[in-house]
Amino acid sequence: MEPAAVEARQQFLDALNVERRFSLNTLQAYARDLSQLVNYCDENELVSWSQLDPHHVRRFVAQRHRKGLSARSLQRELSACRNFFSYLIKTNVLLNNPASGIRAPKSAKTLPKVLDVDQINSLLEAVPNDDLEIRDVAMWELLYSSGLRVSELANIDLMDLDLSSRTVHVVNGKGGKSRLLPLGRKAVNAIRKWLAVRMDKVKTGEMALFVGKTGLRLTTRSIQSRLERWRIRQGLQGRLHPHMLRHSFASHMLESSQDLRAVQELLGHSNISTTQVYTHLDFQHLASVYDKAHPRAKPKKK
Repeated sequence: MEPAAVEARQQFLDALNVERRFSLNTLQAYARDLSQLVNYCDENELVSWSQLDPHHVRRFVAQRHRKGLSARSLQRELSACRNFFSYLIKTNVLLNNPASGIRAPKSAKTLPKVLDVDQINSLLEAVPNDDLEIRDVAMWELLYSSGLRVSELANIDLMDLDLSSRTVHVVNGKGGKSRLLPLGRKAVNAIRKWLAVRMDKVKTGEMALFVGKTGLRLTTRSIQSRLERWRIRQGLQGRLHPHMLRHSFASHMLESSQDLRAVQELLGHSNISTTQVYTHLDFQHLASVYDKAHPRAKPKKK
């Protein structure tokens, strides 16, 4: 593509960073998705964005689908393209959005995987063997206690904690939104134990709550790697990732409270429909309660 077209893409990413304050992970996802569109344009000798029409966008989506991209990933790529084209309209590069009205294939709805209470206890009640494992326990307790995203966990600074009031302030969560969350008693105790040894690990001036061997802020990838290590150590079956602790938090909270709106606020979901997926997880529990309690559902005694 011509230099002006490449520059427009970079200006769009800069606007997402500066004006909308998107997270680094989101910005990287947008950059990857738009790189795929640039590659398609290069392959088809399209040198400017004004040459793109709905037919091209449909062919782009179909090509990505043939390459094995999942419906969910296709929806994400198409959303990135649609937002980029809207930006080009605002900057007078395009008159119309060529991705308007184009839909990606629907993805099959899958329920998030969660840990049951016994699995959570197995993970959280393990005795740490060294200072880094004390840190790990504090991270797992905080993820499960407050339902954090792994990126939010990695970004927590010391000043975001108030252990006396048992709260954590999530600054610039997903979509740039902040929220104040309660901390469980066990999470507070685990964090206090980590803070007692953190001072011997941290580099001068580093404000991150969780640091690695270098004394610097842990990355999300490092947190994921440590959790997998704990899964193997505790003998838990199947894949385990940090978001499963967030899913488990939401499912267990909803099962106990039946307060969907409160769980929505705790998770930081903009739309309650996002939170409603956990009502499906809770259905099996509710069905079990129904079978035991409803007079017409109880099995007959012989």
